[in-house]
Parts: sequence; structure tokens; C-alpha cells
Amino acid sequence: MAEQQRRRRLLRLVQEGNLDLLRAELRPDELPEARSWRWGRLGDSLLHHAARAGHGRLLEFLIHEVGMDTEVANGDYKRPIHEAASMGHQECVAFLLERGASVDCLKKADWTPLMMACTRKNLEVIRTLVEHGANPLLRNKDGWNCFHVASREGHPEVLRYLLDVCPSCWDTESSTGRTPLHTAAMHGRSQAVELLLERCGYRADSRDSCGVTPFMDALQNGHVGIARLLLRRHRACPTAVDALGAQALHRAAVTAQDGSIRFLVSELGVDVNARATALQLPALHYAAKESMVGPQFVRTSGFFGSDRKKEAFYSRLERLGNSRRC
Repeated sequence: MAEQQRRRRLLRLVQEGNLDLLRAELRPDELPEARSWRWGRLGDSLLHHAARAGHGRLLEFLIHEVGMDTEVANGDYKRPIHEAASMGHQECVAFLLERGASVDCLKKADWTPLMMACTRKNLEVIRTLVEHGANPLLRNKDGWNCFHVASREGHPEVLRYLLDVCPSCWDTESSTGRTPLHTAAMHGRSQAVELLLERCGYRADSRDSCGVTPFMDALQNGHVGIARLLLRRHRACPTAVDALGAQALHRAAVTAQDGSIRFLVSELGVDVNARATALQLPALHYAAKESMVGPQFVRTSGFFGSDRKKEAFYSRLERLGNSRRC
């Protein structure tokens, strides 16, 4: 028990960056053993913790004096350079690369340090990795490259840099056929969408493996401004259908995006009773199936035309709701 408490204290010194106290308390006979100490579910080493916290002097101590390997991996195959890159510690990344860390090492799901850096606004880290030979075209298990990751985060300066150093990095699809434009539209990254439309050659209404377009993604997630941009700059089709025959209207109904529905129906004139799938279901059925509509929406939305038809459907919907509560 006392030994476990002592090791936890040494770990805490590493996490706090207290090099002087760590050097004083770590016994010389412990150095070989310290290289194999692991913590947590994934088995992080002292080097992982120092890299994650951005303690450069501690990294140097652990590598030079303790003799730890820069390529030490935890249970997810994550190396210290993954930790430093994802947390934006540029000096630590540069130090690890200078000490022999692999620039394109893979962690679980085939993520490289460059992909990890692109999960944040880490332009200096990204630049350091690329200048040391990181390959922007590598793809992870889901088929995403670093540009795809950066499109999800939506930082224009990162996207511009990647396009400058690797002009073809935009031309990629995930394992489900989704482009970076799909991803940026889905996550509401308006500046990223504008940049992608300006500098990349995505086809209008490019579809993923389910037939979903970036326009559908934007409206299904309530990003009406991006949908307007796709209409204006990309000539998106408001009534395009996915693999099941559903339009953006139906997909917006499933996620209760009232603003998207009003935009499609009131501004673009999309038929509110447009049918989808082999069952020929209107958008209201989609919403009802997902319990996304209330009595007021049914009464005022304009579905089905006449008040009598609306009220009849409302009665059926209310009975359906009551039966579900039972």
C-alpha cells in the first residue's frame, strides 16, 4: 500500500510538472522499473502524462535520464506524441520528433498525430508535424484524413494551411461516402463550408452511401444559414432524395427542426405533403414516428390542407401517443 501511494505521488509530480521534486524523490534503483509503470484503464506511462500536460522539461528528463522510449504505447496504441499533438503542445511535439518519435504512428482506429492535432485549433502543431514529414493523405479506420477531421472542427486557417501544403487533401470520402463538405455542413461550420465551396471541387448534391447530401445534413441539424449558402453557391437541390426517397423536409421532420421545415416550405415552396419511401409517407408521419410533433404543430403547420383532415390526423396521433404511454 505504501509503495502504491508513493508511485501515485510520483505520478502527481509528473502531472504537475514538478521536475525538481521528482528528481529528488525518484530513487536511482527505481529508474529501470519506472519505465514500465502504467496507470489507468489504458495503461498510460509517465511519458504519456508528461506529454499530455505539456511539460517539456519532464519529457527530456524521462527520456534522457530515466531512459523511456518515445514510442511507448498505451492500450489504445497511443504514443506520447499523440497526447502532445492533441493537446496543442507544439514544443513537446517538436522535442519528441527530434528524439525519434514516428511522425505518422497510428493509435487505435488508425489515428495519426496529425489527425489528433486537427481536432483542435493547433496550427503550429500541425505545421510542425507536416514539416517533419507527416502525410496529410493518410486515412483512419473510418476513412477520414486530417482534412476531414479539420472540416468537422471548422477552423478556416487550419483548412487553408492543409490545402496549401496538400492541394488534393479535400478530395476524399469516408468509408460511408461522406465528404468533408457533408461533415462541415452537418456540424454547422459556416466558415468552413464557405471555404470548401470556394477552394474545393465538390459536386453539387454529392451523396454519401445513404444518398444524403450536404444540404440535407445542414437542415437535418438546423443549420438554415448553411443551407442558404449551399443553395446560392453550390446550386443544391431542395427536393433531392436520399436512398429511401426522403427529402431534406422529411429528414428535418425526424429531428424536429422547425426552422428548417419553415424554410423549406415557406421560403422555397417545397410541397409539405411530399411523399417518401415505398410507403409514401409525408413528413408529418416521419415526425410522428419519432414523437417529434405536438398538437399545436399539427394544427398550425399546414399539413394535409383542410382543418378537418388536420384534426382527424391529430386525433389519430394523440391516440398513438396515449397507447405508447400505456
